[in-house]
Amino acid sequence: MTTFRTAYVYVRDYFAGILSETDEGYVFKYDKAYISSPGASPVSLTLPLTETPYESKTLFPFFDGLIPEGWLLEIVSRNWKLDPQDRFGLLLVACRDSIGNVSITDMPEVTA
Repeated sequence: MTTFRTAYVYVRDYFAGILSETDEGYVFKYDKAYISSPGASPVSLTLPLTETPYESKTLFPFFDGLIPEGWLLEIVSRNWKLDPQDRFGLLLVACRDSIGNVSITDMPEVTA
């Protein structure tokens, strides 16, 4: 399986896992340290905590739901010159500081 792009998923500013775009679809895998940490909560009720990776042919509905819609989607697409159909690309640029407790980055955050 070839990985094209990777997103780093954070819950309440704690690294929770990696979402990958592959030649077969998408894979989300929780970080083992996150799962074993006290107070760890799932990214979504549809993605319960587990060490088994989740796989899907389409972008998981939870992550797709973080992407803006309507006029805001038009602005994001135009400003970053992204095709509105590039859902993973939109997720990477528009969900760094999303509403709620989940954020997405294209690079792992470095902690001191």
